[in-house]
Amino acid sequence: MTTHNHRARRREALRGLSGEVSGACGDLGTLLPYVIAAVGLGVLAPRPVFLGFAAGYLLVALLYRLPIAVQPMKALGAVILTGGLGASETAWAGALIGLILLLLAATPRLTAVARGLPQSVVTGLQAGLGLMLMSMALRLMAEGWAIAVPALAVLGLSWAWPRGPWALLVVAAGLLLGTPDAPPGLPLPPADDGVSAGAVATGVIAQLPLTLLNAVVVAAAVTHSLYPQHDATVSPRRLAASSGLLNLALAPLGAMPMCHGAGGIAAHHRFGARGPGAPLLMATACALAALLGPGVMAWLAAVPAPVIGALLAFAAAELMLGRRLVDARPDCRPVIGVTAVATLLGGAVIGLAAGLAVERLRLLIRRRRAPRSAGERH
Repeated sequence: MTTHNHRARRREALRGLSGEVSGACGDLGTLLPYVIAAVGLGVLAPRPVFLGFAAGYLLVALLYRLPIAVQPMKALGAVILTGGLGASETAWAGALIGLILLLLAATPRLTAVARGLPQSVVTGLQAGLGLMLMSMALRLMAEGWAIAVPALAVLGLSWAWPRGPWALLVVAAGLLLGTPDAPPGLPLPPADDGVSAGAVATGVIAQLPLTLLNAVVVAAAVTHSLYPQHDATVSPRRLAASSGLLNLALAPLGAMPMCHGAGGIAAHHRFGARGPGAPLLMATACALAALLGPGVMAWLAAVPAPVIGALLAFAAAELMLGRRLVDARPDCRPVIGVTAVATLLGGAVIGLAAGLAVERLRLLIRRRRAPRSAGERH
């Protein structure tokens, strides 16, 4: 009996390790495209970028002891990739966002705002962000469905065996398929001609609302849904504080501005991560990548886009098909739907405004119907 129990514990430990390894790779579909593009275009240098993510994942492993994602800031990343920000402007924008997040985290108003948001609106925002990720995933997978479909099939095994090494297998296969014979060098970041205050302001205005919603409010909601026993550990204020600290300290040193994206939290969980193992593995991998410098970027850039798209698709599905969506009341579902579509078409700020408006209308209709129902009962 003792031997049997020992074997059972060993099998459970192996399954847990497999899940942490696979879950660590789950958010690469979000991380890789932004990092590869920003470094490949010569805006940022690979070493400080990877050191930044290493520090970020080490921080969440120690602070939260959960697989909380550390992602590039998407809106700011889009401004960077379209030529709107240089290296110095990216550093200023990231540091300024970090300072604002720390100031908000220092007051109880952030938690009050987070708790005051209707659950239907938060669920709609979550679904809308999932739709945005799915749209990006489909574009990436469309570059080669012959690669994307097998990758999706392997990742689909996570529905039956959630803690299997499926994401790791897909990434490894992608590296084998796309590994170049001679990794090319990448351009070094160009010298900055100065800092444009207008460009910095544009980056901050584009990113800050999305960070407050997706990386603070919705990220806390997703974490509470996946890990209800850790409600007190992962609060909106703590997520804002850790994001703010990372950006204020590391963006001036050349790191890419980072946040705790809700989609990344869902992706880590989807592929088996349940504790601090996944973020510790990511911290180690990013530290090694920083040591390798520009050489590692050639290998990562060789991962086929359809593979990255397949990983991103599963992260999107995890966001869209959350438990709160399934359990929503029938009269809340129109609010969720309008919020999700508005977020997809206009971004998180537009989605929030539309969702709050429709939620207000829902409550008004409900109040008007209540007296009628009472009268009918009498």
